[in-house]
Amino acid sequence: MPSVAVKLYSVFFKFLLKHRLQSRIQNPLDDDASSFGVSSRPEESIAAANPSFGDGGVATKDIHIDPLTSLSIRIFLPNTCLGSDLSSKAARVRAGTKGSNPDFGSVPKDPSSSLHRRNSYGSYETGNLMNPTDSNRRNSYDCLNDDSSLKSEGGVYRGYSPSVENCRKLPVMLQFHGGGFVSGSSDSVANDFFCRRVAKLCDVIVLAVGYRLAPENRYPAAFEDGLKVLHWLAKQANLAECSKSLGNTRGAELRKADVHQRHITDAFGASMVEPWLAAHGDPSRCVLLGVSCGANIADYVARKSVEVGRLLDPVKVVAQVLMYPFFIGSIPTHSEIKLANSYFYDKAMCILSWKLFLPEEEFSLDHPAANPLIPDRGPPLKRMPPTLSVVAEHDWMRDRAIAYSEELRKVNVDAPVLEYKDAVHEFATLDMLLKTPQAQACAEDIAIWVKKYISLRGHEFSY
Repeated sequence: MPSVAVKLYSVFFKFLLKHRLQSRIQNPLDDDASSFGVSSRPEESIAAANPSFGDGGVATKDIHIDPLTSLSIRIFLPNTCLGSDLSSKAARVRAGTKGSNPDFGSVPKDPSSSLHRRNSYGSYETGNLMNPTDSNRRNSYDCLNDDSSLKSEGGVYRGYSPSVENCRKLPVMLQFHGGGFVSGSSDSVANDFFCRRVAKLCDVIVLAVGYRLAPENRYPAAFEDGLKVLHWLAKQANLAECSKSLGNTRGAELRKADVHQRHITDAFGASMVEPWLAAHGDPSRCVLLGVSCGANIADYVARKSVEVGRLLDPVKVVAQVLMYPFFIGSIPTHSEIKLANSYFYDKAMCILSWKLFLPEEEFSLDHPAANPLIPDRGPPLKRMPPTLSVVAEHDWMRDRAIAYSEELRKVNVDAPVLEYKDAVHEFATLDMLLKTPQAQACAEDIAIWVKKYISLRGHEFSY
């Protein structure tokens, strides 16, 4: 059974959640006034992005990818993208090794000495003072820029900027947070911690999707946002390839100082290519991971990727992970009857979430977004990517997730189920439970399975 602390926290959590859900139902919003939407709530504890590797070996940045909506992503880039030499230096920095700095260069013992060290732009710096005459500074998009508005308080951008020398490619994982479609955030403290852990263990670039929340934007807004990010990833891969081709056509004439000239820019002269993904992302090895209601979004995106096929090239969804998916149906399963009043998210509150998410005229527990077992839901199941389902013993949604996996296995799709004893819904992603041994073990188990499908040929992970 869950501990006493978990039980007490569950009571407090359900009290707050019920109050928030009921207040949103009683105060309906004007849909015409909320087309832009929101991707976070004021009550969320937000973790600030840090574009350097000093924070646990994972650099992060936020990008608003759709000017017409609040859709955004947070990129989690592990330092393993730098290769073995540089990432080992980064590890020594975090461990406090003498003679190293956050930019992986050597630091002179005497700050006033004339020894040079490399700064985060790839140019040189004497002591602790920047050379004021050097105007060739790179902004976060790897473009030369001397605009002081792009610099930090110290006058220097300290984030990671990719260079030509270290471009190790990593698989890309799209992560969709939980929260019953009405709460949660891609940049919350809990989601930030979880994504950092997954990025390190799986050795992937994680794109945490900040989709629009209900009731400001009801179905299918969140689902369309998930698919929009997948199309954005494909666009980024194609733009990066075009930029690379543009640079190659100039050959030796293209000097390092002229690197900004090979970037594809918009009407305002800003680079359209996201540098971290261009340098280190391999979209041909794309994995979807959804948490709770995010698993419903991930499954929808997987289905749509199967339908469009090669139109998404070079993006290829090779696997998906559904963590305690937010499935429901009009005919209750055994767990929905026995565990209806389970911890954190009981069935009554989840139905309230569905009422806030689905349009009133479409509300049904057998809606295609809610029930994966209804017929004619999408493409044939045999075309679905390998699907790992994570379920908890004390979660009323577990049986429907297991049934969905069984249907996938019937058509020869690799669809194992990991069930965790004495676990509750969101046991591996909820703020209070993130640092438990069970949460760590779950992330490690996911990494073992995912690496079967994202490892390069000849380097497959076997167990």
